[in-house]
This record gives sequence, C-alpha cells and structure tokens, in this order.
Amino acid sequence: MGRITLRNVSKSFGDVTVIPNASLDIGEGEFVVFVGPSGCGKSTLLRLIAGLEDLTSGAILIDGQDISAVQPAKRGLSMVFQSYALYPHMSVRNNIAFPLKMARMATDEIDRRVKKAAATLNLTDYLDRKPGQLSGGQRQRVAIGRAIVREPKAFLFDEPLSNLDAALRVNMRVEIMQLHQDLGATMIYVTHDQVEAMTMADRIVVLNKGNIEQVGSPLELYNRPDTLFVAGFIGSPKMNILRGGEAARRSAAAIGIRPEHIDIVAAGPWQGRILLTEHLGADTFLHVELTGGDKIVVRTPGDFAGRPGEGVALSPQEQRIHRFDEREKAIRT
Repeated sequence: MGRITLRNVSKSFGDVTVIPNASLDIGEGEFVVFVGPSGCGKSTLLRLIAGLEDLTSGAILIDGQDISAVQPAKRGLSMVFQSYALYPHMSVRNNIAFPLKMARMATDEIDRRVKKAAATLNLTDYLDRKPGQLSGGQRQRVAIGRAIVREPKAFLFDEPLSNLDAALRVNMRVEIMQLHQDLGATMIYVTHDQVEAMTMADRIVVLNKGNIEQVGSPLELYNRPDTLFVAGFIGSPKMNILRGGEAARRSAAAIGIRPEHIDIVAAGPWQGRILLTEHLGADTFLHVELTGGDKIVVRTPGDFAGRPGEGVALSPQEQRIHRFDEREKAIRT
C-alpha cells in the first residue's frame, strides 16, 4: 500500500502554468524528497497529490486507482505542514486524537492509536500537556503524531522543519528518518534545503520552474547530474561552474567540478589568489579568484594555513570534471 503514480500532471492558475507536465512513479515504502528553489512548484505538486489543489490535466493514482477527483479526506493520505496547526487549548493527547474523533472512531481504538503514536515519537510523558508547554521540536512531533494515528497509505511533509532552529532541524531530520524505518511507510517530503534532501531521501526529485529536471538517489544526482541546474543545486558547497576557455579546451559550453576534486599543488594548470577562508573544523573552504576572473571554492583539510591575498596553484582532477553542452545538458562519454 502506498504506491503513488503521476501521469502527465499539469497545473495552471489562470494563464500561469506552474506544473507543465510531470510524470513520476513512487514505490511503496519509498522516502522521496521534492527539492528545488522557491517557486519551482514542489509544494504545488505535493498539494496536487494531497487533493488540496485541483489538477488542470493528467491523473494521480494511488495503488493503481485513479484518485484525481477523490476528496482529500478520502485519499488515505496524511499531511504534515510547515505550521504545526495545533489546538492551543487541547492537550497533546486530544490534539493527536482529533482526526480520529472527527471520524467517529471507537474510544478504545482511539486510545490505542494515540498511545502507540506517542510511544513511537517519545511523547508519552507529554500527553497531558498543552502545546504552549512544549518545545518547537516537541510540537512538530505532535503534528506528526496526528498524522500517524490515521494509519495512512502515505505521509506528505511540506517543509515541516522550516520553523525550527538549526540544531532542532538536525535532530528532527534524524527522527523523521528513524520514523520512516520504523513504519516502512511511503513518505514524500518537500524542502528547499538540498542538505535535507541529500541526507534523508531514498530518491530525490529535483524541480526547476515546474519541470522535473532529474530523479535519482542522492549519490546518483551528486556524481552524475544530468543538467547544469542539478549540478549547481545539489551539493554543499555547490559545484564550481566555469565557462569560456577552460570549457572550450574540453569541447564543452561549460564545465563543473566540485570543491573536493581540486588539489592544491606546487605548480598546476590553474593559478589563483585566495580571497577568503572558511574554517569549519575538519574542513577549510578557500574562496579563490583564478587568473582570468573566475571565482571558485576549494575544499581543503581543516588545518590548511592559506591566508587571504596569498597565491595558490590548483590542479582539477580531470576524471572528476563534468561537461555540459549549449543546452546545459550533461555530455556523457
């Protein structure tokens, strides 16, 4: 249960087309992340699956059944939003139980499901508290608990960690990944943060202006980007992109190379000047201006002693260089 298929899905708001044509298969039990910059259509695509927006054309299937015209409440999906949307006057227990009470489920079954969800999310000791007595991470777990008790075919997460600080985001990221392992449920997760996408996903769907640029595992996208957009979006720091002479020497319109695939050498084909250094403990990132004006980032060991203003010789690892044509598509050899 929980296989989701999109067939030639499109969505327009008046004369503005947000999703031109999207087709995608999500397998049962997969953790799939929709990622892309703001305005790329990822949340709209999620809302189409949830039924919160009507399709302009195409079809959405769950377990082979066309649910395009089915009401959201009858699709068997649970959605977790960026806003916790908890009832402040209700206890954690009653917030989690609310959708089951609305469905007029038997009291003993509600109690069983609430206790099970609370145990899964480490909320058992907080069931009698109000949302105002909880931390941001705990409130988000309550919102997830409210989704769990419905025992849905799939979970839909719409940027659920955006309101949390950096440390809490890391913790909640791990908790959601553990939840996926425990439940084995299909999950679709929307984020603009490619680090979240890389660390959480079985497969990533990269969207750009409503189009699906590439679908694949995190390492597939990192090591073999199909387009210049994916190359520049996936990875932190992002891939260095060079045009002009360096690309022309390799019969390409543009080339890309990741910061960790550039070596500092005594004498090399690239000469540059260090603009600034970012010391992050295990790694130091050098921001370098090459002769000719291109600016790149180089990943070095954390104890690298280079200082701003100093010259540096660099050698790109040729086998790690990605080539792209005039259409910004990868050139495969």
